[in-house]
Amino acid sequence: MSDVVLVESVGATRVVTIQRPEARNALTRPVLRGLTEALQAASADAAVRCVVLTGAGGHFCSGADLKQSFMDDPKMMDHMEEYMDEFHGVVKSVVRCDKPTIAMMDGAAVGFGADLAFACDLRVASSRAYVQENFVKRGLMPDGGGSFWLPRLVGTAKAMQMVLLAEKVGAAELERLGVVVKVVEPDLLREATLQVARVIEAGPPLAHAAIKRAVYASWGNVDEALRRERDEQLKLLRSEDVMEGVASWMQKREPRFEGR
Repeated sequence: MSDVVLVESVGATRVVTIQRPEARNALTRPVLRGLTEALQAASADAAVRCVVLTGAGGHFCSGADLKQSFMDDPKMMDHMEEYMDEFHGVVKSVVRCDKPTIAMMDGAAVGFGADLAFACDLRVASSRAYVQENFVKRGLMPDGGGSFWLPRLVGTAKAMQMVLLAEKVGAAELERLGVVVKVVEPDLLREATLQVARVIEAGPPLAHAAIKRAVYASWGNVDEALRRERDEQLKLLRSEDVMEGVASWMQKREPRFEGR
């Protein structure tokens, strides 16, 4: 598929791996495009019964790679809408995939990486996995559907804790909350995830697709939630607070937000 997204077939399961371990699998435009293409191809392939989404080198995904994105495109803020649409394109490809999707979570699932894991139908985690909606630390809000997934997965009270306090939630707590199917040691993660995938493989694909459509329709409109996040996030991205948030992150200090 590309040098930053590895696609492999294991039985009737398509395993899609983000291949940027040096950056904890942070997302760039080439990664976003590779993921979208891989997910759409898996959805269209009748031989595929299940899709596993994961990251290489001990982490799931650490969110958007702002540093690399600015290096690749110094004027990215002038066309942030295009970036947002590509990020949302990945989420929509996960949700619209006719095949059940499983996030195989090791290490960090942070920011948009957390939203990407939440967008999957099922999650299997290693004991060192954690999620963190850290957007607020940069003066931002979740923009990968986090405002949609979290209240439905963990309840409104816990969702607000996770989002407003940038609370880090470990694998044991995720299992207690019912967010992950199971938690295993890191060296057992791949096989444990493929065991779940094999249960999916043996099931009825038409029913799986119908179940996905029915469940997500009962939740409300995902696309509308993404549109709300897009509109609000674009406003925030042009604020002085976000510039301060990014600067403080790069300078490794606490931000000083002024509400401007």
